[in-house]
Amino acid sequence: QVQLVESGGGLVQAGGSLRLSCAASVNIFSINAMGWYRQTPGKTRELVARITSGGATVYGDSVKGRFTISRDDAKNTVFLQMNSLKPEDTAVYYCAATRGLVYPSDWGQGTQVTVSS
Repeated sequence: QVQLVESGGGLVQAGGSLRLSCAASVNIFSINAMGWYRQTPGKTRELVARITSGGATVYGDSVKGRFTISRDDAKNTVFLQMNSLKPEDTAVYYCAATRGLVYPSDWGQGTQVTVSS
C-alpha cells in the first residue's frame, strides 16, 4: 500500500494560483501513474490530471491550459500547479497512485481548494 499526503490547498480569489503537493511513501518511479482527482458534494470524483512514470500526461477538459501536473521522482512528490482558478474549481482534491494499469489503487486524504468569486 502507498501512503499519500497532500498539501497546498486553501482559499484563493478567482484568477489566482495554487500549487498542490503530494508526497508518497514509496519510490513513485515504480508506480505506473500518479494523478489528481477532485470531488464536490453530490458529484462523482473526476480526473483532473494524470502523469505516467514515463512522463505522459492527461488532463480533464475543464482544466486544460490552466493546470499542470509534474513529478519529482527524487523527492517522491507529485505537484499540481493551478493557474487562472475559477469558482467552479472549488472541490476537495485527492492525490492517487495507480499501481495497476487503469484504476487508482491508493488515495490520499484530500485537500480543500476554495476559489472565491
